[in-house]
Amino acid sequence: MNRRTVTPAQFVNRELGILAFNRRVLAQAADDAVPLLERLRFITIVSSNLDEFFEIRVAGLKESIRLGLHDAGPDARSAAEVFDAVSREAHALVAEQYKLLNEVVLPSLAREGIVFPRREEWTAAQRQWIRDYFFRELLPVLTPIGLDPAHPFPRVLNKSLNFAVELQGKDAFGRSSRAAIVQAPRALPRLIRLPQAQAGAEYGFVFLSSILHAHVGELFTGMNVIGCYQFRVTRNSDLFVDEEEIQNLHTALQGELLHRHFGDAVRLEVADNCSQAMVEFLLQQFGLRDADLYRVEGPVNLYRLREVHDQVERPALKYPPFTPGLPAALNSPDLFEVLKKQDVLLHHPFQSFLPVIDFIRTTADDPNVIAIKQTVYRTGTDSELMEILIDAARKGKEVTVVVELMARFDEEANLNWAARLEEVGAHVVYGVVGHKTHAKMSLIVRREDKTLKRYAHLSTGNYHPATARQYTDFGLFSAHEELCADVAEVFQQLTGLGRAVRLKHVWQSPFTLHRRIVAAIRNEAKLAAEGKPARIIAKMNALLEPQIIEELYAASAAGVKIELIVRGVCALRPGIEGLSENIRVRSVVGRFLEHSRVFYFENGGAEDVYLASADWMARNFFRRIELCFPVLDPGLKRRVIREGLHPYLEDNSQAWVMHAEGNYERLRARRGTKGRSAQEELLAMLPTGSGETRPVTPPVLVKPAQPA
Repeated sequence: MNRRTVTPAQFVNRELGILAFNRRVLAQAADDAVPLLERLRFITIVSSNLDEFFEIRVAGLKESIRLGLHDAGPDARSAAEVFDAVSREAHALVAEQYKLLNEVVLPSLAREGIVFPRREEWTAAQRQWIRDYFFRELLPVLTPIGLDPAHPFPRVLNKSLNFAVELQGKDAFGRSSRAAIVQAPRALPRLIRLPQAQAGAEYGFVFLSSILHAHVGELFTGMNVIGCYQFRVTRNSDLFVDEEEIQNLHTALQGELLHRHFGDAVRLEVADNCSQAMVEFLLQQFGLRDADLYRVEGPVNLYRLREVHDQVERPALKYPPFTPGLPAALNSPDLFEVLKKQDVLLHHPFQSFLPVIDFIRTTADDPNVIAIKQTVYRTGTDSELMEILIDAARKGKEVTVVVELMARFDEEANLNWAARLEEVGAHVVYGVVGHKTHAKMSLIVRREDKTLKRYAHLSTGNYHPATARQYTDFGLFSAHEELCADVAEVFQQLTGLGRAVRLKHVWQSPFTLHRRIVAAIRNEAKLAAEGKPARIIAKMNALLEPQIIEELYAASAAGVKIELIVRGVCALRPGIEGLSENIRVRSVVGRFLEHSRVFYFENGGAEDVYLASADWMARNFFRRIELCFPVLDPGLKRRVIREGLHPYLEDNSQAWVMHAEGNYERLRARRGTKGRSAQEELLAMLPTGSGETRPVTPPVLVKPAQPA
């Protein structure tokens, strides 16, 4: 089989791909068909996503430029070239975000009785209430810092709300500082609800920044306030731990977390009314350039608006709640007896996450359970699952928990859980230095009839009840002896020492997953070259690994039909004649964050189906411990294809199709044809119970998704 040479032009840049995904998220906020409060929520999601993008990706670009590194990515662009392109696109995206908020969403909310009165619009009653609030709640905790030789520019926390104040006059000591900084304490709410009597509407909200701006003169008695401008700085938040030098990862990470809030500045956001002199002063203080400056018309942190969704009780303006279902197999009260006969598949959030919690809870109370083994990547600060594991350890179970301390932005929570587990005698290990433990797995060892029986739960998503209500994921319960033996072997690798052994069914990073995926793609290419049917369908969050992309290009050239459902960044360009004309790429963005990884290989009619914790990225293949596991039960395999793949390939409402140039076009149902949404169809199919599922009692109300 002749392979066409792949050039850098045939790879999409990763950073620009991330921004393109956020444009698709922002499009949800512009969609009239999306409930109004959800549109506001999508605007806040973009802000949250951009924060992390600057903290990690842009910070990395700036660091590469500073150090003069010349390692270009597969698209052959230098860090400086990528930064310039990212800056242009990010500025355009932020401008579009604020325009949509100010010109469309806020006016629409006002028509629904949800108002955000500006300072110049405050009534006399509102001014009085706000003034009282300022003196009662704000003034006692504010600490203005005048800038003079005795008071240098203060340390500004990452993403904190601050105010730069321009002044005239002299203070009580005769000082004539022309500027001061006021930092808003993190304990203060950024959005304050007005009493309905003062609001003039059913719901009225005022920003902390507006309240402080209106009364900033109270902080500088006798001086003239020329201007007061909110600003926010975003810092490099990628933790650096030299894994070759450290003696104790736990201790090293604790020390590094203290510095996260004060990393190098990478972005400055200011109010659009900020004077040029103050802008230049702030840029100088943070060592930033004009390209790093973002002037915004409104709050410098739109993510704070997420609180509105929860505070406003207007069901008609939100996605309707639903009751997740359960597979009919779980009608039995004894999951262990069920698993002796068959595997059980859960499709979240359409089906409940409660059985996963109950699975662990039951083992904690079961006298026949000897051991519980669990990986922890993200569980959150308030986790019922972790509390159950702590309780199980207290009751004398052999509890082993592999805690990934380097799970980005969850490091502190995981450190705290690790400490609590160790206090009650659980075995806590931190995986393998240099490789994040990203695999999602749980293993139960139970004594039955004088023998030990193993039960496993494997998943594409984290053991996090909140995200299980927001992200689409698959979870598999199994007592399959060989599959459970594979899981036990992976736990053995993580907690002990020894060489990796051959696993029967599971493909594992960093040892076999990449090689197995490459082999599966090549097998489809071989079948196509022989004139046999060949097809690949793969659903994931990101596709970036260069060799995998090259293998997909080669398979396409051989005639393999390839369907890629990639939520976020896809570096592959589809539809290029002679290279990728047999590849289609689509992204689905909707109510829930698409998170499941599903890989289908036709394999001569065998239809191999795998679920995985890993995307097709270099980090997942080579720098993480990941699992990719087969769906062995024929009925469950059909379910994964029917629920996890086909609806997404047929979606013509929330799907975006990628063109060869790397841009995306949203699909719309043609006139006279039915609009189809994968998520809406699954909501109609799974929670209602039609034969396969039954409703959960009490109902679990699903909160909309928030990408991370």
